[in-house]
Amino acid sequence: MDEEQLLDYEEEQEETQEQQSKNDATTNGDATKKIKGNYASIHSSGFRDLMLRPELLRAIIDCGFEHPSEVQHECIPQAILGMDIVCQAKSGMGKTAVFVLATLQQLTPTDGTVSVLVMCHTRELAFQISKEYERFSKYMPGVKVSVFFGGMPIKKDEEVLAKNTPHIVVGTPGRLLALGRTGHLKLKGVKFFVLDECDKMIGDADMRHDVQEIFKMTPQEKQVMMFSATLPRELRVVCKKFMQEVSSPDILCCAMNNWAMTTPGTTIKVDFITGGCVWDCVSLEPSACQSVRIALSDERSGVIVTRNRAIARPKPMEVYVDDEAKLTLHGLQQYYVRLKENEKNRKLLDLLDALEFNQVVIFLRSNFPSIAIHRAMAQEERLARYQQFKDFQKRILVATNLFGRGMDIERVNIVFNYDMPEDTDTYLHRVARAGRFGTKGLAITFVSDETDAQTLNSVQDRFDVTISELPDQIDVGSYIETRTGNNATAE
Repeated sequence: MDEEQLLDYEEEQEETQEQQSKNDATTNGDATKKIKGNYASIHSSGFRDLMLRPELLRAIIDCGFEHPSEVQHECIPQAILGMDIVCQAKSGMGKTAVFVLATLQQLTPTDGTVSVLVMCHTRELAFQISKEYERFSKYMPGVKVSVFFGGMPIKKDEEVLAKNTPHIVVGTPGRLLALGRTGHLKLKGVKFFVLDECDKMIGDADMRHDVQEIFKMTPQEKQVMMFSATLPRELRVVCKKFMQEVSSPDILCCAMNNWAMTTPGTTIKVDFITGGCVWDCVSLEPSACQSVRIALSDERSGVIVTRNRAIARPKPMEVYVDDEAKLTLHGLQQYYVRLKENEKNRKLLDLLDALEFNQVVIFLRSNFPSIAIHRAMAQEERLARYQQFKDFQKRILVATNLFGRGMDIERVNIVFNYDMPEDTDTYLHRVARAGRFGTKGLAITFVSDETDAQTLNSVQDRFDVTISELPDQIDVGSYIETRTGNNATAE
């Protein structure tokens, strides 16, 4: 598929998702929303309402999750019906679980065929996503997951693909492209194409080129899903070029193996069906066709209308947080400390002595004489240190921006910006390592010069948040709490 064949779209005014959310809530019968900060949990039977397969529900229960987050409740029902999705939602609200559950729900494992392809921008994030797939597919023993990224011998990856081809591949674009070009990674059977932190991969010219090359190795007919906490308007248009749209789409709908004969211009009532259960009701207006074929799609939960023997897909579902103020985490307390560059070490040590914490992440621009994670480190060592921190063997992590996106460590409740982030997007992703999924957290930023002060002002203006100077004393209850583990926190 040539790059020129990627469909072009006119940038259009985004439609609000409020009505869709209301409709979704209505289908849950007596479902009501319980507000926890800015996170709306659905007071009902929770994940069971999403009509997921029993194996997934068992895994979700084992993880201690009960209620889907707002973004999960809004996206998963559409994703499991095969709809293309572009989703921007705040960090820590469970975006990873959307595509992991949606792809596992629809997956029919075929020996020797890669069906799911997930790409992200860092090795650590790829590793984390692969573990999420393993966690949620624990009762699907036939499903094989592999992760591929640079910094490790490519021969090992080639051996895995040759001897035990995975059904789900997670990786970074550079390594996946190298494997694809040599023919070791065969992508002609891919049905699901996912980009996590898509703004980073589409916005970076080199990474975008790799993503496009990989995209052209996959079939034209597939489901495409893209996710990020930050997604500028100019990149939204680019993201949609990877997706399919028809000018007058039929609607994902249902019935079982029969034909609906209609007269052009008339309206017929069709039901959504998932797993044999009525999902919702809609009206379908056939335009120029005399008949609408209702067909099941190979053991997938949703069935889709085919017209003139071609699958007609709805336009991509777009989920955006239009008000950027909503992108910051509700339970996160944010402060700054004004000081000189040579005063940072002493102040940091004083704060670590004074504050109570579960785990801490300290962000800076380059390597630091401490236990750290940074790009110059050998990959095996990077993963080992990441796992130590994830397993709570270490309580303080010093990291560069390498760790600033997507990484989900549930016990982190304090983030230090030892060095000021270079822009507002980076600030948002960094501080979101704490206070995830509506819980409490604390972010402290060191401001040592006028440039730092300007960046801090930009953060406050963009996200409509007031960041005060750090007081002498902070109420412990404002930034630390005991996690109950009853919500899906995978990002």
